[in-house]
Amino acid sequence: MSSRSYAPADAAPANAPATAPTSTAHEGLFAAARRQVGTLLRALTTPSYPATPLFAQSPRRWLRRLPYGVAMVLTAVLVPVSAQVLTNDYEESGGTATLLAIAQTTPLLLAVTRPLQAWWITIISDVLGAMMVLDPGMEHRVWPWLPAGIVGYLFLMLALALREPRPTLVAVWLVTGGAGLALGTGFDTGADSSGVLLFVLSGVVLLIGGALRERGDVQRRLAEQETISEAERAHRTLLEERARIARELHDVVAHHMSVITVQADSAPYRIGGLPPDAEREFGSIADTARESLAEMRRLLGVLRSEETRGERAPQPGLRQVPQLVEATVRAGIPTELTVADAVAGLGPLPQAVELSAYRIVQEALANVVRHAPGAATRVSVSAAGDPAALTVLVVNGPPAGVPTTPLETTGTGHGLVGMVERVRLVGGMLDTGPLPDGGFRVAARLPLVDLEEPS
Repeated sequence: MSSRSYAPADAAPANAPATAPTSTAHEGLFAAARRQVGTLLRALTTPSYPATPLFAQSPRRWLRRLPYGVAMVLTAVLVPVSAQVLTNDYEESGGTATLLAIAQTTPLLLAVTRPLQAWWITIISDVLGAMMVLDPGMEHRVWPWLPAGIVGYLFLMLALALREPRPTLVAVWLVTGGAGLALGTGFDTGADSSGVLLFVLSGVVLLIGGALRERGDVQRRLAEQETISEAERAHRTLLEERARIARELHDVVAHHMSVITVQADSAPYRIGGLPPDAEREFGSIADTARESLAEMRRLLGVLRSEETRGERAPQPGLRQVPQLVEATVRAGIPTELTVADAVAGLGPLPQAVELSAYRIVQEALANVVRHAPGAATRVSVSAAGDPAALTVLVVNGPPAGVPTTPLETTGTGHGLVGMVERVRLVGGMLDTGPLPDGGFRVAARLPLVDLEEPS
């Protein structure tokens, strides 16, 4: 009789390879390990603050000098002590002991500004020193790290902990332990091993120093935040003061402007027999007072606003320039306005450019009224052969009835400063100055391209 065994048709063979997910997980672990090793290696070769002394940011002078003093004292003490120990306990010649002591200790002087480079020199010197003193009969001696070298190494660890980030400290600590383990297991000397001792002590020092460094970083960030908060408080105080001044200005000026408006409007009714020219003059005075009062209230609204944006009410532009010229003519200044046809062909202009052009003309004409009464004035707005820029020109002659000497302005200069600021904000150029005949010239070039419209 024969027997047969059956297996499911989809059963995998006994010698089938391992499933793909397992190999993928292993590859992921290896890749993560390689990345960590790469991070540690980069940390060992990339100092955080090269050539920057320890405590360089401290406001205390004695604290900035302290690392130099500690490094010099340790070097001066450890070099002869280490040489003496090498000569007496490890039976090295005087010259060899001195050279080895210098190589293991003097890097402390470099640790003040370049602790990572000093650590590289020290670890190499300590390993070479351990190999040099290696001897079959080393019972009851400390090895591989020598006593004086351990003291200097710990102070070097402290300098590293106060300077470098965690990845660098971890890498240094692992290299320290790995070097001690390799020397201790690679050579059977019978000596008292100092590898574990240095590994533990260096870890403690790195932890303490790193904690102190992080605490200092936190305090520094808090101080910076307090400085920023103080600046914000000062800015808010400034805004509040501006609002207060604006309210006071409104309270003082608005009343008088309102009185002027009422008196000018009622003058034709209160004073009988006024000629038509006088009635029109009173009407012009009332209109100007109302416009000034409305503009001052708009500015007050901007100063009172807590928003970062300015007012969104319609702003004056080139269309209002003729009104400025008419008001100037009514003030007794013969003024001629010329707007080139090319300006109309430019299409809609940026709002910032139109507003700047209007304010420049307004301030220039106001200066003529104040400083050159009766002077013939010419206002022109053109493209000046450049379709990418708007040119505004205001030129006035000498004051009427005075000698033709260069115009002297005795004002505060705030008007010219305001014009300069407006031109700068739109990326333009401004040219102002007296003319030989005693007049004055204001010329502004306002670019029309690459401007960000306010949203």
